[in-house]
Amino acid sequence: MRVLVAMSGGVDSAVAAARLVAAGHEVTGVHLALSRNPASYRSGARGCCSLEDSHDARRVADKLDIPFYVWDLAGEFHEAVVEDFVAEYRAGRTPNPCLRCNERIKFAAVLDRGIALGFDAVATGHYADLRRHADGAVTLHRAADQAKDQSYVLGMLTQRQLARCLFPLFDVEKPVVRDEARALGFGVARKPDSHDICFIADGDTQGFLARHLDDAPGDIVDASGAVLGRHRGTHRYTVGQRKGLDLRVPAPSGEPRYVLSIEPATRTVVVGGRDELAVTRLRAIRATWTGEPVVGPWRGQAQYRAHGTPHVATIEAVDGGVVVALDEPASGVAPGQTVVVYEGDRVVGSAVIAEASR
Repeated sequence: MRVLVAMSGGVDSAVAAARLVAAGHEVTGVHLALSRNPASYRSGARGCCSLEDSHDARRVADKLDIPFYVWDLAGEFHEAVVEDFVAEYRAGRTPNPCLRCNERIKFAAVLDRGIALGFDAVATGHYADLRRHADGAVTLHRAADQAKDQSYVLGMLTQRQLARCLFPLFDVEKPVVRDEARALGFGVARKPDSHDICFIADGDTQGFLARHLDDAPGDIVDASGAVLGRHRGTHRYTVGQRKGLDLRVPAPSGEPRYVLSIEPATRTVVVGGRDELAVTRLRAIRATWTGEPVVGPWRGQAQYRAHGTPHVATIEAVDGGVVVALDEPASGVAPGQTVVVYEGDRVVGSAVIAEASR
């Protein structure tokens, strides 16, 4: 099988490529250049898109004696991920740029290019389990290593895309991956995992947004509308935030206040007590399904953060979206986040949260 491996420069994609070579596949490595100025993206071991990372990926490809290319997807990445990130914060929502990158770059642009070039499949170093069935269907499941499971950030993949994907690390835990890399002589064996947002080089999300969005001062209010303070712009806040509110009026109870909602149209940030963050109903839009959507209400689990706790819920596909009724309240759920729904360990689909309510 001709397989195109997306090589980030980290240990996971390096071992994924090595496993495919060992299995006898015809493997080609590709690194995605996502910045018009590679030096502006996170360097060192914390990112996945820097110039240093591309060199690490090339050294692994050389050791494996496989062809290796760098694809310039900077324009596509900036439009689909960076501009989307800024626009979502402008609208008062909290996006997940890594999930958006998977959706629009790694498993759209790369997969389409790979198929056009005659590759049979695209592989990555994600920790997730693909199961192929006798009827030709492919289902996506949580990985064996629950601590590293990345099925959440793959929840937007369709059946067509899953049929062309390979995740060689589905059955292995991270320490074993590092052992395999060390045995193969890969310099990335000890490279720390990537974290944070690759296009925010210093890790300062608020500073990045301040450079891209103009301040629009407004009021910070409680649920009754009483003004408690002022802010410089709603893009500086996310639902669940506690620090940096700079309120002039303390809560009568003395307890800390949290951001409950963000209303850019009125330039208002609403705050309240921790108990007011609790929600039990999510309405999400733009649903995608890994297979056929389940008809009618069904019992499953809903997860709204990459490594968050799954919540038992009743789930129903409605008008191109999803309605999720949680059995127990959840906190810190923000519009713009993605909710991924599971049946057991199987990913059923995903949607973007538009509204969270009690």
